[in-house]
Amino acid sequence: MVFLKSWRRKRRLERVTIDPALWARVVSAYEFLSDLSPDERARLRDLVVVFLGEKELHGADGMAISDEIGVAIAAQACLPVLELGIDVYDGFVGVVVYPGQFHVRRSEVDEDGVLHEWGDELSGEAMPGGPVVLSWQDVDLGGAGYNVVIHEFAHKIDMLHGDADGYPAPHVGMDAGRWHKVLEDSYERFCERVDAAEETPFDEYAAEHPAEFFAVMSEEFFTDPILLRDELPDLYGELALFYRQDPAARVERVEREKQSDSY
Repeated sequence: MVFLKSWRRKRRLERVTIDPALWARVVSAYEFLSDLSPDERARLRDLVVVFLGEKELHGADGMAISDEIGVAIAAQACLPVLELGIDVYDGFVGVVVYPGQFHVRRSEVDEDGVLHEWGDELSGEAMPGGPVVLSWQDVDLGGAGYNVVIHEFAHKIDMLHGDADGYPAPHVGMDAGRWHKVLEDSYERFCERVDAAEETPFDEYAAEHPAEFFAVMSEEFFTDPILLRDELPDLYGELALFYRQDPAARVERVEREKQSDSY
């Protein structure tokens, strides 16, 4: 089965290409993609081709999935697994895209056995064993520190070995104890700041649960890495080991190149 999957992917890469003009528009629309090296962009493009061949993107509430929308979502989804491999996403197939935020019903039974029901308006959701659901309006509004695609796909990475708990399994070569401790300590200190009504440069939603903290900090890691590195250097270092990427170094390299070109 592994051989067959590898063969199919190789055949797809030989037969399918992304229009260069479309790819250039998508990369230029997201600064964190523009910062990638030429080699990284080429490998990301290959992952996007494979992703679009293996995942099913569906529009909801009249949403039409154009080639540009599909490539834009796939490129952002594949960035976190650029060095981990697309197999990380093998556990699901569907990606559902709404034009804007979507409504879901929630229910929970409390410790007294009382059922509580309520509604939520969401910009994204990753379902265990199920699809990723996105609001295109929120995808389009993404910027430094906010990226609903990376957020929801970080949840999928967190779910790789079970439910999302905010502590995805570290890779071979990582110090598992340090990984867990840095995540836990960083989350607890962040919650203390939020509880004390201190100003924080990060979305307070990260204090909701360790899983949300991991997803929000993954957004920061890829879209505003220097801020995360300056504010939470230990966490940045562990995420760099986990994702096997150093986005802050990319940003600094691009800045050096711009300064060199200006002389």
